[in-house]
Amino acid sequence: MKKILFGAVLLLLVGAGTMRADPRQLKLFVSPTSNIPSADILKNLGEKCPNVSITLDSKKSDYMLEARWVGRFEFTVFRHGGEAAYATQTSFLHNAVKDVCHYVNSQKE
Repeated sequence: MKKILFGAVLLLLVGAGTMRADPRQLKLFVSPTSNIPSADILKNLGEKCPNVSITLDSKKSDYMLEARWVGRFEFTVFRHGGEAAYATQTSFLHNAVKDVCHYVNSQKE
């Protein structure tokens, strides 16, 4: 009986893990007013948020990111169309990228 119960629980856990969908692919356009190099942002995106990439074509982007260093990292995310949607200020670049990643992945399609 214990073996059957263990097998059922294991099957349930494995099934739940495979049913979870991968996060959708998202594209960020880095604003020309940003003073943080795209390469630095991309390096951190690859570590924190592999489903988000940077595009040079603003028309193909899901969001625009304004990333500025002004004694701290200030990131502002704009929805397609120009509406400011999210902002964060942190002391470390990886935290700002993590915050942006969490925001864009929490939005519904």
